Amino acid sequence: MNLTTAAAPALTFLAPGMTCEHCKLAVTEEVQRVAGVVSVAVDLDTKLVRVLGSGVDEAAVVAAIDEAGYDAVSA
Repeated sequence: MNLTTAAAPALTFLAPGMTCEHCKLAVTEEVQRVAGVVSVAVDLDTKLVRVLGSGVDEAAVVAAIDEAGYDAVSA
């Protein structure tokens, strides 16, 4: 297990417009570009995006999800 990931605080966002694997990939790729992000997990069933990282700007994650084409709010 990566100790950085284990110690990294988690942020969760709701992106209800995601419906398919393409959505998942687009969101994952955009959010991974945000400074401080260590990992991204997208759950299409719950429409949740879980972000692990240190010093991650929530507004930057929301903007990244928006850039991927989906509205998002902190969950």
